[in-house]
Amino acid sequence: MKIYTKTGDSGETGLWGGLRVAKDALRVHAYGTVDECNAAIGLARAMGLDAEMDAVLSQVQDQLFVVGADLATPGEAASIPRVGAEAVGFLERTIDATETELEPLKQFIHPGGYLAAAQLHVARTICRRAERWVVSLAREEPINLQVQTYLNRLSDMLFVLARAANSRAGVADVPWNSPRFQ
Repeated sequence: MKIYTKTGDSGETGLWGGLRVAKDALRVHAYGTVDECNAAIGLARAMGLDAEMDAVLSQVQDQLFVVGADLATPGEAASIPRVGAEAVGFLERTIDATETELEPLKQFIHPGGYLAAAQLHVARTICRRAERWVVSLAREEPINLQVQTYLNRLSDMLFVLARAANSRAGVADVPWNSPRFQ
């Protein structure tokens, strides 16, 4: 199979089911930003996380392909997997388990620290952008609302994993010292 098809040269792309839309359509922004988040997670994994965290993020990357397919498929399609409560539950269980090893947050912290942790913070902000695109899309078209919930929870999980990656590397959270906007 060739990697190029030339069908997008006019600024349109195909959704599942054959519908053609502009490449800057809300739906394309949404699933494209999910793809960007997936790539950012892949980069964090390549930077050297422990085996437990790597396994969690591998499963998240698989789930993000489902999220992308869900967003790229308007309407019903029997052969397309959809995001459901079980995927959200996986994220919540991971957050709860990981938080047990962390000091409770008392203030905002700077994103950064250990290189892989900093990359998880980048992935988190990309995930938040994907969530914003999905919210905009949901105002315009019907979508599976579990996608919105999933992305909201995923950004929380990426934040917790970034803190845990720092902690496991011996890097402390750096609190934001509010200058009271002087």
